[in-house]
Amino acid sequence: MHRGHLLGIVYLSFATFLWGSTFVLVKGSLDSIGASQMNVLRFGLAVLCFLPWLFVRDSRLWRAGLELGAYLFVAYLTQTVGLESTTASRSAFITTLYVVILPLMLGILGHRLGWNIWASAGLAILGVGLLSYDGSPPNAGDLWTLGTAASYALYIWRMEHHAPRFAALPLTGVQMLVVLAGSLVWVGVEQPQWDWGGLPWPQILYLGVVASAFCVWLQAVGQRTVPASEAAVIYTLEPVYAALLAMAFLGERLGWQGWLGGALILGATLVSQLPLLWPRGLKLGRRS
Repeated sequence: MHRGHLLGIVYLSFATFLWGSTFVLVKGSLDSIGASQMNVLRFGLAVLCFLPWLFVRDSRLWRAGLELGAYLFVAYLTQTVGLESTTASRSAFITTLYVVILPLMLGILGHRLGWNIWASAGLAILGVGLLSYDGSPPNAGDLWTLGTAASYALYIWRMEHHAPRFAALPLTGVQMLVVLAGSLVWVGVEQPQWDWGGLPWPQILYLGVVASAFCVWLQAVGQRTVPASEAAVIYTLEPVYAALLAMAFLGERLGWQGWLGGALILGATLVSQLPLLWPRGLKLGRRS
């Protein structure tokens, strides 16, 4: 495993941890602010972080950022709409189906994937199901959330294509601008009432600066050296981090099913790395 690839895994793992931490910080924040309002403020702050890099005159970079930003906006939109009628735990499970959708999509497109990616995808989705599935009956929100999973699969795949070609800072800035533009249209359609004094500013700041601006930048840097199929497996650690942080800060507890699910997800990340940790030609009991 070369240094650049290892750093990419570290970047993506850290971003996944930060995404998992948002569960603790934003739980209940939608009681005081609408989803479209939250997104406008969140991505407005994120855009401010990248203002110096938004003056780049590179049409190819802007096309890449527009494409990625569109996938990202659709993912946020469908997930939020889905949460109006499905539970958070079921939403987490369905969203993480991108770890299965992505290999299937790449296989249809003619990509050859190793056995370890298919095995790790299966382990990861089983683990997420055990960790977060709550047994509630199917509903319309589940269908919306399938759109989230498909959008993230497209986003991760296309990020692998664009990330090595462009500087991470302007590429991330353009994405944030696209999501902000979509959120402004969204809030314009809903026309919600604004209560500026009652806004959850700490959560908004964290979402905008850390969970959006910083994490999407980490993703752009990390996927320079980590293939999309492998990155998708790393991202399945998000519900594990969320569950652990909920235990630490919210007093929630995992049963045996949750611990088994978390162990399967951790095992999936290890399986995805086997060809790199155990190179070809290395045999048990022999030195190569």
